[in-house]
Amino acid sequence: MRFQYKSLILLLMAAAFVLHSRAASGSTEPVHAQHGIVVSAHELASRAGVEMMEAGGNAVDAAVAAGFALAVVHPAAGNLGGGGFMLVRMADGKTHFLDYRERAPAAATRDMYLDPQGNVIEGASEIGYKAIGVPGSVAGMVYAERKYGKLTLKEVMGPAIRLARDGYALSWSEAGDLHDKYLAEFPESRRIFQRDGKYYLPGEIFRQPDLARTLERIAVKPDDFYHGALARELAAAMQKGGGLITADDLAHYEVKEREPIRGTYRGYDIISAPPPSSGGTVLIESLNILEGYDLAKLGDRSAQSIHYTTEAFRRAFFDRAEFMGDPDFSKIPVAQLIDKKYGAAWRDSIDSDHASASRELKRPAIFSELEQYAAAHPLPRANHESPHTTHYSVVDAEGNAVAVTTTINDWFGSRVTAEGLGFLMNDEMDDFSAKPGVPNSDGLIQGAANVIGPGKRPLSSMTPTIVVHDGKVFLVLGSPGSSKIITTVANVLMGVIDYRMNIQEAVNAPRFHNQWLPDVLNVERWFSPDTVHALQKMGYHVQYGLREGPDAGGYWSDAECIAIDQKSGELLGASDGRNNGKAVGY
Repeated sequence: MRFQYKSLILLLMAAAFVLHSRAASGSTEPVHAQHGIVVSAHELASRAGVEMMEAGGNAVDAAVAAGFALAVVHPAAGNLGGGGFMLVRMADGKTHFLDYRERAPAAATRDMYLDPQGNVIEGASEIGYKAIGVPGSVAGMVYAERKYGKLTLKEVMGPAIRLARDGYALSWSEAGDLHDKYLAEFPESRRIFQRDGKYYLPGEIFRQPDLARTLERIAVKPDDFYHGALARELAAAMQKGGGLITADDLAHYEVKEREPIRGTYRGYDIISAPPPSSGGTVLIESLNILEGYDLAKLGDRSAQSIHYTTEAFRRAFFDRAEFMGDPDFSKIPVAQLIDKKYGAAWRDSIDSDHASASRELKRPAIFSELEQYAAAHPLPRANHESPHTTHYSVVDAEGNAVAVTTTINDWFGSRVTAEGLGFLMNDEMDDFSAKPGVPNSDGLIQGAANVIGPGKRPLSSMTPTIVVHDGKVFLVLGSPGSSKIITTVANVLMGVIDYRMNIQEAVNAPRFHNQWLPDVLNVERWFSPDTVHALQKMGYHVQYGLREGPDAGGYWSDAECIAIDQKSGELLGASDGRNNGKAVGY
């Protein structure tokens, strides 16, 4: 009887484990579409994008519409007061990378978050007015629409204006998110998002009239946000709260068109984010190392395939720590880092049976430029990057593709709402290195290239990525998740290319992550215990979820991705079941 009872308990535990995994990962089938598709963190934003394509717009029109809509329906990460990156590949093969990352104000200084004793002031770069960088999202989306869209700005902003003016019904999780305790510290945020303490309930209609008016003003006269009345109002609101941003800072903001990072992996062309994002460089460096292993033969999520992949991540993040920053202020040796010969040299340092010790890594001495740079920029430096970003992917009927990752950094950014304008401001200054040698809450280490400086753009892990095969778009990828963005994109990409999963299965698959320091292998909670045990025997310190303790998150990121069937041309959208996003096609 006791044996039967124990067996029943084990059976129930196993069933609960499987159900949890399925609930967390969602359906295994992608959404199918024939003409166009948008995959984002919110169904209403995805529908806004599809509406533009149905009206004759292209993928850029859809992306801009979705981006402005996310500023309304996903205020925790969608934004007007933040910044981001947009990767565009047109059907004719031309690619464009728009950098509209936030910038440090002119009054920013290297030691602005240190007390007189030189210690980091807790929370100073995360909450409140002094945490705010000059926003770039409006400039970036307007630039993209004017240069690469087919419709008018007023048309593509129409859905966002309606959603702000007429409102939308809050889900259970959205209503709960608005209880954020830091929002309550700022009267304008408390008024708009918490109804002065009379919190919104699930199912209630959330209207944002101040934001609607701001969106209407941008639609009619977008340059006003940086050079006119809107800029003066925004700067006055920042100055009133003790912030650093001035009207001059806004007037000098500019969108940068940069050359995307390019690489190859097993015959596929990889196009991804260049500095000031570290994402594309770390992704391609990791894939170069892994190309020498037959991962498919080793098996998906086998201990051996995870071992080799983790060692590749470890080495690429080691280089990220030393070399990455704003290319307008520092020389970044990207060409050497993504060279196939460099990846092969790193691969030779991997022991097939044992985990490396992160602190004992020694860089291959095949490029003198790297050695010279490393000698001039000794480790360590540190910064914090929030996991609360958002990504969306778009493909239209003509084959144009857009991948956008955008952020206000922390959940609800600085928690400051621009008075009278209705939108939240970023806390992107927290992405700089506040003080050399002080580990952040993620343990993420960075080099001297990312210290605070006037006009600089902080280092990012955002990794909007497009994969091309035989001259045609194959995958459109991206995710939020701080440093885990890069490994999430890699996990999904390898899931499709190496392990022959469909795009939804690849998005659903349990993720793992290593970022050099801390020397930890993070795995999501539904990882096989047998695999974890095998990895531990190889010398890995395995940690379930994001961190240890009772508040540990069991899973991470929010991959919103698209695949294109190479035979039929059908569009396949995969929204991450870990969150509440939606793929919408037509």
